[in-house]
Amino acid sequence: MAYFLQQFLNGLHIGSIYALLAFGYALTYGILRRANLAHGAIFAFGGQVGILATVFAWNVLWLTLPAALGFGVLLAFAFAGLAAHVVSRAVLEPLRAGNPNTIVAATLAVAIVLMEIGRLAMDSRDLWLPPILASTVVFWRDGAFPVTLTLIQIVDMAIVAAAVALAASWLARSRFGAAWRAVCDDPLAASMCGIDSRRAFRATMVLSGMLAALAGVLAAIHFGNISFDTGLAFGLKVLFVAALGLGGSPSSAAAGAMGVGLAESLWTGYFPGEWRDAGIFSALVLLLVLRSTDLARHQNM
Repeated sequence: MAYFLQQFLNGLHIGSIYALLAFGYALTYGILRRANLAHGAIFAFGGQVGILATVFAWNVLWLTLPAALGFGVLLAFAFAGLAAHVVSRAVLEPLRAGNPNTIVAATLAVAIVLMEIGRLAMDSRDLWLPPILASTVVFWRDGAFPVTLTLIQIVDMAIVAAAVALAASWLARSRFGAAWRAVCDDPLAASMCGIDSRRAFRATMVLSGMLAALAGVLAAIHFGNISFDTGLAFGLKVLFVAALGLGGSPSSAAAGAMGVGLAESLWTGYFPGEWRDAGIFSALVLLLVLRSTDLARHQNM
């Protein structure tokens, strides 16, 4: 029982990172209605900028570790927000008026560019942060087996819970949230009702990028490193959650992504770890096929 609880708590942590990433992804998916393959790349890009800026502040500016981390976080948000804004204006906005299927190819190209920028910035090597808040908190003990989490895992989950709750509340009650829902339903009708669809689209992309950057920073601080190709795996899992229909709203997307994180942790605890991603993606594909079959059956009835 203690071993299961340990894997469950580990799943809550990685699931919270997925949930934050999925919440931001659902914002763009609601407007684009197409897969945004650049979202995972912005997640990794934000984490890498945070690591590079922290290392620079520590080694060159001689800042204390908390100040260096704060400097890294600020630059991660700034660069991720800028990247999201540029992608929105230069890539996605022009393509929305044409064939929407080209959005998938274009966001894949953006993801490759961001991955290469990260690889070149890090000189094709990994930079590691020192362990931060690595002391453990014991929740329960079964004989000699303690059920624990590190302080950084607890802090990560608290930040994610607060960020998702605040974003969901703001989306439900603010004028931006009303504009976002209107543009998601019908951009032309929203424009005819006086809503600036272009402004809502750009704001959505920047907000989504900032949430992805926050997830990247939290992951970087916990793991100590984010590789330039990490965003692809994270982004694909979130994409499958949206494809399953769990991305109908940002909150439901976050809940579905949390489930993926729990399943991933339990697989690691009970099955060979090298087959984890293959098993998770196979299960997601199977669920997607079953859902598509069920929808087709209902349409034919």
